[in-house]
Amino acid sequence: MSDLSRRDLLKAAALASAGLALPGPFSNAIAEHVSAVSHPDLAPPAPPNRKSMRAVPFEKHDVVRVGMVGTGLRGRSVLRELLGVDGVRIVALCDLVPDHAQLAAKMVTDAGRPLPALHTGTDHAFEQLVARDDLDLVYTATPWEWHVPVLLAALAHGKHAAAECPVGTTLKDLWALVDASERSRRHCLQLENCNYGYTEMLVNRMVHEGAFGDVLHAEAAYLHDLREILFETKDEGLWRRAWHTRVNGNLYPTHGLGPVSWYLDVHAGDRFDYLVSVSSPERGLSLYRDAKLDKSDPRWREHYVCGDLNTSIIRTVNGRTVMMQHDVSNPRPYSRHNRVMGTKGTFEDYPPRIYLEGQEGGEQFQPLSDDLKKTFEHPLWTQLGAKAQSGGHGGMDYVMAWRLIQCMREGLAPDYDVYDAAAWSAPFPLTEMSVAKGSAPMKFPDFTRGDWKTPRA
Repeated sequence: MSDLSRRDLLKAAALASAGLALPGPFSNAIAEHVSAVSHPDLAPPAPPNRKSMRAVPFEKHDVVRVGMVGTGLRGRSVLRELLGVDGVRIVALCDLVPDHAQLAAKMVTDAGRPLPALHTGTDHAFEQLVARDDLDLVYTATPWEWHVPVLLAALAHGKHAAAECPVGTTLKDLWALVDASERSRRHCLQLENCNYGYTEMLVNRMVHEGAFGDVLHAEAAYLHDLREILFETKDEGLWRRAWHTRVNGNLYPTHGLGPVSWYLDVHAGDRFDYLVSVSSPERGLSLYRDAKLDKSDPRWREHYVCGDLNTSIIRTVNGRTVMMQHDVSNPRPYSRHNRVMGTKGTFEDYPPRIYLEGQEGGEQFQPLSDDLKKTFEHPLWTQLGAKAQSGGHGGMDYVMAWRLIQCMREGLAPDYDVYDAAAWSAPFPLTEMSVAKGSAPMKFPDFTRGDWKTPRA
């Protein structure tokens, strides 16, 4: 990078971090009022000499040197997967809580690897980590409001950057990540593990080999009873519940939307055009608090504004539709929907079942047969399945980690990029805007600035 672009990126990272230093769990740098963006579809002016990051390969690495920011439950879970992948060195760890970093460091040394450096004790200790000159990739598993500051700081220091989901919570921040990735010529990725699920990868192959004909509609969701976790006095309970006091919309769109984006070739000939969104009343968290907490508990002062069930419809530029839902506040079986409907048949998940025109058994769903699995199983699962099964979330976490490191070691382009990360996270602010405006249509920004029209290389 030129000195000028480096200074610009460092300034952007510093401004994002400064916003987080303000008192309270949210600030204007994090949460975006609906009145602040009148035309969310309009891209800010492209930086001079802008170059796209689509299909840009990583430089080859014999060993991928990783720094991790956030070593709580999720951070340590991904760390376990990385320690099972060849060609990875965990160089540095960062956490506000020193004990968390020490636990992670012990995982590294117990695996027979060198003791990583620790950066702990303050909210901004990550600034020391990203400034190191012995890192190739910075990964963050912090609370959501810290993703953007960590990512911008990593990009400013010439590191590839990756985050848990959502990658950002405002359109302004998502654009900042896009521009920073392009300017630094470093990838900024959301590590969406659900894209690497066994069923999702199998269905994606079926879609692209024409098994469902022309795909017309898909469904994506995050339906997960998190009430106990949200009210814990540790881990995610310390921060995640606060978002329910601030935003009425879809707080967690990416797990369902990431795989669906692959099915629909989003940013490879199609893109999201606009969405409309509606939220039910809020009841689940209030009822859970009524039943579980003594009236003296300070959490009784909280006011939850996020409707329990948010339902949104997305239309793509090519006219296809996506139904997207979110509910973490009520008792229900886990589901991401993961549905595809086309002119020759349909697939629905939870449990996985399929109907193809002309199949035996009449017009009723059938389970995925062994023949279908043999025909359409993704090669990554054929290669890694036995080892992946010991990994998190049914093995998808290991496949995700292995594939990222493979791309970095072999100098391949990543399977998804900063434009995907931004588009998958954009429903967070867009659904809030739509609900607040009486379910008005909200246009998706074109984070690719027109590059979505061509297939990926």
